[in-house]
Amino acid sequence: GGLQGWRPQLNRMKSSAPRIGFDRFIPLEWAEAALRVRADLGTLDDLNALLDAAELGVAARKKTRTVLNRLWLAPRPELADFAERGVAIFKADPSISISALTWGMAIATYPFFGKVAELVGRVSALQGDCASAEVHRRMSETYGEREGTYRMTNMVLQSQASWGAIQRIENGKRLLRLKPIVVSDVQAVAWLVEAVLRYVGKAVVVPALSSQAVLYPFVLDQPLGYLVSKSSNLEVGLAGAGSQFVCLRQR
Repeated sequence: GGLQGWRPQLNRMKSSAPRIGFDRFIPLEWAEAALRVRADLGTLDDLNALLDAAELGVAARKKTRTVLNRLWLAPRPELADFAERGVAIFKADPSISISALTWGMAIATYPFFGKVAELVGRVSALQGDCASAEVHRRMSETYGEREGTYRMTNMVLQSQASWGAIQRIENGKRLLRLKPIVVSDVQAVAWLVEAVLRYVGKAVVVPALSSQAVLYPFVLDQPLGYLVSKSSNLEVGLAGAGSQFVCLRQR
């Protein structure tokens, strides 16, 4: 019975999420500049200078700012506390992987980004690479065969490449997984687990946490069972056969 109560709450949370939303290429340095602004370690002028240098058109710049706002500058209300804790992790240790933090925000905020990540993680799991056509095909099965789906999947893949997750080879026809980024900061690992739960929208058994495809570029270098039991934002319960599950703590 422990699991049942969670579903309605999570469905409600997801209902305000836009269908696609992540529709721009976001280089890691732009995401970092936005995070620095939010952490009071940088200014909007710094971020604007980067956007100026890219010479985006008016519409493209507006859409880019919308994505950066959702990620760090002005997250959706239901993610404001989550984002704030991500910023606090960065402020406590500015050497932490910007990529890991921005990835956590992206999968929690944009189901579309998460879906692309999950597919790349799954399809490349065996050999460490995959055909981008395979990811596009599966995305169009979920989001419809339309030009927008193709283009936005490309934007996400391009962003994931900039964030150090994959390399696009053979003119973008193949995606090659790069060496995973090890995340060992206790707070950051617990926060990324929370990001995964926000993305999947349901409880996850603890042993399955470390192999979630949506986090394919990262190795969570902490004992997860112990860590989630200590987190004030996560709740651990018992599923059948003595296995533990973890879900978001209801406020």
